[in-house]
Amino acid sequence: MKLNCDLGESFGAWTMGLDSEVMPYIDQANIACGFHGGDPLVMQKTLTLAKQHQVAVGAHPSYPDLVGFGRRSIACSTEEIIALIHYQVAALDGMASAQELSIEYVKPHGALYNDMMKKPKVFEAILTALVKYPKNLALMLQATPEIENYKAQASKLGVTVYSEAFADRCYDDEGRLLSRSEPGAVLNNQPC
Repeated sequence: MKLNCDLGESFGAWTMGLDSEVMPYIDQANIACGFHGGDPLVMQKTLTLAKQHQVAVGAHPSYPDLVGFGRRSIACSTEEIIALIHYQVAALDGMASAQELSIEYVKPHGALYNDMMKKPKVFEAILTALVKYPKNLALMLQATPEIENYKAQASKLGVTVYSEAFADRCYDDEGRLLSRSEPGAVLNNQPC
């Protein structure tokens, strides 16, 4: 079991999270790529921290939604999803290369992640984006009761799947994340 954390989500003068405090304790850093959080300097600093603590790096792309922190679903065509994944992954990949790091996986953020888990067309578009990217990258997604179906579909295209669970979120009776709009969806010392 490995611990992963969403990091590099600050933007300009706005600080989000405690990246330097958490980095020494995790195995994988999901680094924002500029569409929901993160900017070039934040990305660079987060990559430096990951290298310093020998943490694996993954791209954390989202819908283009800085104002909504990537938590609003945006109707995008397959081509648009492929392009926005390539754009963000390539940005982080290039910055990682400049520090002699290599990204290993992609974990979509927020609404893009949720849409990937609920909408087959979005999942297929993300898989296509990974297949077309010039480097083998794994896809991180939620370990739902359908995880084996997701893995089988990805495997047919040569994409490895990392499954994950969330320690800070509550789940419904079917093993899916409760929507953040539901009371108690995010754990804060309150029972689910």
